[in-house]
Amino acid sequence: MTQQRCLPANEIRDRFSKAMSDMYQTEVPQYGTLLELVAEVNRETLEERPALRQRLEAQDEMTRLGVERHGAIRVGSPNELSMLRRLFAVMGMYPVGYYDLSEAGVPVHSTAFRPIDDDALARNPFRVFTSLLRLELIESDALRQRAKRILDARDIFTPQARELIERFEAQGGLTEEEAAQFVEQALETFRWHKDATVDLDTYQALHDEHRLIADVVCFRGPHINHLTPRTLDIDEVQRRMPSVGITPKAVIEGPPRRECPILLRQTSFKALEETTRFAGDGEGTHTARFGEIEQRGTALTPKGRALYDQLLSEGRKRAAGLDNDAHQAVMGQVFEAFPDDLEAMRQEQLGYFHYHLTEAGQASAPQPGVEIEALITEGLVEAQPITYEDFLPVSAAGIFQSNLGGGENDAYAGNANRDAFEQALGAPVTDELALYAERERTSRQQVLAALAG
Repeated sequence: MTQQRCLPANEIRDRFSKAMSDMYQTEVPQYGTLLELVAEVNRETLEERPALRQRLEAQDEMTRLGVERHGAIRVGSPNELSMLRRLFAVMGMYPVGYYDLSEAGVPVHSTAFRPIDDDALARNPFRVFTSLLRLELIESDALRQRAKRILDARDIFTPQARELIERFEAQGGLTEEEAAQFVEQALETFRWHKDATVDLDTYQALHDEHRLIADVVCFRGPHINHLTPRTLDIDEVQRRMPSVGITPKAVIEGPPRRECPILLRQTSFKALEETTRFAGDGEGTHTARFGEIEQRGTALTPKGRALYDQLLSEGRKRAAGLDNDAHQAVMGQVFEAFPDDLEAMRQEQLGYFHYHLTEAGQASAPQPGVEIEALITEGLVEAQPITYEDFLPVSAAGIFQSNLGGGENDAYAGNANRDAFEQALGAPVTDELALYAERERTSRQQVLAALAG
């Protein structure tokens, strides 16, 4: 009997990402409107900025732009988190980065499951920002124990999904038929269910402690709470959202508009208030799911991040309470201290860059022993910024707060515990800065080797 070929993880991830997008569009119709708006703005931006199109083509990012999404979920127990790690591994997605959102008064800590190598990112850089509820931060012992009992009694994965994950681990992949079944079964973990698993009194008690606790504990699973497309001009999307019946959040999170975008900017529309049936025939509403948009820029080095953090802190203080236009104006003034030029960013080692041979470099005679800067000057090597693939703790927390109606709680602050998170995960998280540094280092070595003759 001929052994069936296993489907590449990149293909499974691409199929799953598209299936989730279709599901979410059915659940949240405004998401479909958002996709159309983002596609329209991206198309116009590329027409107006041919240099940007050229750079995206050089970085192999044009193909991924239309399918690029990030989702976000919240789980309640170490067992759920560990199983999710195994589920995402089927799709070539691995835990990158540790985020402590307790700093913003949100009782979770998180990682991002995403692809990590260049080919996988170019195919489909699907990411899922995954948060683990921190029951230990709930002050009331009785409420904490009640939440734990509810979580211990549920299974957020279908039996078939568990079986297919185990099969993947045993045979090193899934066949075409198994992969189709996996996408169908894995999707059930992320589906919205309007029936809560608890009565209204229990929901209200957990909600009064923190809205997010009720969202994690009181339902059958970690329904996807947003699915984010990537735009090339977030300011224009924000400006046009009201014209298509979408009310944007007050302020775009992250750095201001720049000629050379850095890190991540995010905006969203407000969370939906959804009718929910509770055990015992109670009925009420629950607010959790919303629409988010992001614009990605250059990944920053530790030096760049330190300058960014300093300027962001200063800008947020000066812009507090202002509307978006005024907020962005203030942030723009503050961020004048951060070079808005790719070559300056590279020379000052503020950002990570990918080095590759130009056409002249590919046709060049061997250049052994020549320094990379001389090769750039001669036009044989070019440096392109590496796109930031991860998340910002402050931005993530800002999105959480603005869409959950606040909910900050100083009692949660300052409780980072990466060791406990990794123990729950069942694996270490990869340091995102180390990934960018390695990508830059490898690209430099490759061009130097190619020109060495």
